Amino acid sequence: MTQSDERETIWLTEDAYAKKKAELEELRGPQREEIVSRISAAREEGDLKENGGYHAAREELAKLEGRVAQLQQMLEKAEVGQAADDGTISPGFKVSYRFDGDDDVDTFLLGAREMASDDIQVFSPQSPLGSALIGARVGDTVEYTAPNGKQLKVVVVEAAPYEA
Repeated sequence: MTQSDERETIWLTEDAYAKKKAELEELRGPQREEIVSRISAAREEGDLKENGGYHAAREELAKLEGRVAQLQQMLEKAEVGQAADDGTISPGFKVSYRFDGDDDVDTFLLGAREMASDDIQVFSPQSPLGSALIGARVGDTVEYTAPNGKQLKVVVVEAAPYEA
């Protein structure tokens, strides 16, 4: 897998993948049917131009379709399971780092925001820090450009596949 392919891949645990798949099925089935039936009922009321219920239901259906498309794309790009532990950081790793010259250590999961939970922060592999750390190893110092344009250096303290 090339680094470009790796950045397009969305790493998900089996649990997160199952939750997203269930959400997709719920949206495609019962939720879509309920909205379509509300649109039909509002149509039967006549004059669509001034029918607030009709327009609200159409807007809700458009949002639902957007979420369906987002979930489909995510699930197509998903890599499910645990990252391989070959010593190099890749999506699916829990990474602890500190800024060069600082003793405070921060930890995050390098993966999709859908992996976010209360116990660990998630950084995307496409983020400035995330993309700089891909391929690094424990002990490496990595430099990256922060969104504000400042050059920062971080030292990798720990890195291992994330276990939910």
